[in-house]
Amino acid sequence: MGEPDEVAHLVEDQPGFALLVNHRLGRLGLLRPYSDGMATIEPFVLDVRPAVLEDLHDRLDRVVWPDQPDGGGWDYGTELAYMQGLVSHWRNHFDWRVAEERLNSYPQFRARIGEDLIHFVHIRGSGGNRLALVLTHGWPSSFAEFWPVIPLLADDFDLVIPSLPGFGCSSPVTRRGPRRVYDTWATLMGILGYDRFGACGSDIGARVTSGLGRFHPDRVVGIHLSSVDLEWPDPLPGDLTEEELEYVRRCQAWERDEGGYAAIQSTRPQTLAYGLADSPVGLAAWMVEKYRAWSDCRGDISTRFSMDELLTQVTLYWATGTINSANRSYYEHRGGLNTPPLTPGSRIEAQAGIAMFPGEARLLVPRAFVERCYRIHRWTTPPRGGHYPAHEEPNLLADDIQAFFASLPPLDQPGP
Repeated sequence: MGEPDEVAHLVEDQPGFALLVNHRLGRLGLLRPYSDGMATIEPFVLDVRPAVLEDLHDRLDRVVWPDQPDGGGWDYGTELAYMQGLVSHWRNHFDWRVAEERLNSYPQFRARIGEDLIHFVHIRGSGGNRLALVLTHGWPSSFAEFWPVIPLLADDFDLVIPSLPGFGCSSPVTRRGPRRVYDTWATLMGILGYDRFGACGSDIGARVTSGLGRFHPDRVVGIHLSSVDLEWPDPLPGDLTEEELEYVRRCQAWERDEGGYAAIQSTRPQTLAYGLADSPVGLAAWMVEKYRAWSDCRGDISTRFSMDELLTQVTLYWATGTINSANRSYYEHRGGLNTPPLTPGSRIEAQAGIAMFPGEARLLVPRAFVERCYRIHRWTTPPRGGHYPAHEEPNLLADDIQAFFASLPPLDQPGP
């Protein structure tokens, strides 16, 4: 991808191109159709406008800090002392341009599919009979989560790493109603020339990957899920074992203790948005607490994520202005709008590889419960790692993905 000045030069010299402009991102890339009419693909360069970064720094300088209960620590939410250190690092040491250069190091594009502009990374592997994998992130994450696993997988697979609709570098989604991302991904993979492909994901990405296996089984050779965010039989059957009943009770307790974020995002996301869209510190606090709570960090977030890594994710949401659009996906998911429930006795028939990382402790799913909804081909329990395995344990995740797809029948279709 060219530098911004080179991009502008191409616009002047090559007919058929148009320069894309976004009020926060500025110049994004070049627009030229090259598909079969189902979508338009544009190369993409992440280039946040200087004025956005200047405004961010100004807001960080003017932060108004709340009080904190004596000895509260992280019990009440994101710890004050940690946030003060994070904001100081953000203002005085974090260099977004370095992060931006790293994120621009792999080829990126945006595809208009229906009403949405879908951002994605596309990396072609080196093998002659390679399988394509679509890797899907979750919340409060982004495509950047997969950066550590790209070099571990890119020799053997073609990689497609999209940003969820309404998240990060994909366009915001303001329309009401379901976001059936699995259908969008199936369309995207077809546009890119992949009739058959594998799918991997965690968190929301696990639900999207499950949807690919359920609704596009003729396209998906296998699904790899590295998350506790799996489908449930609905309604719950009456023959649950004691182990399964205990799992249900653990989930209910977790919802009471940890599910406040989901409750507000699925009921009143707009109210929350005024604070998160106006305050970068509020946005960081909302996101960072989940990196600590859900990772295998044993209470010390610095053992899993550097401040630069966390601030890359937060700044990406800030610069694109998509936190409300991302949070609102919880509202649209409520009541099964995105995916109809799996009734007892039905299951996803695509071959499934499940990696149950131990950092998910309270939400670890018994295999017997998973087997009610999935056709399990491979089940593993890695020794460490939590909710963000691509970042926390990239080698373990990459090895598990490679082993799972290697165990499936070979793909007889080379990549495009």
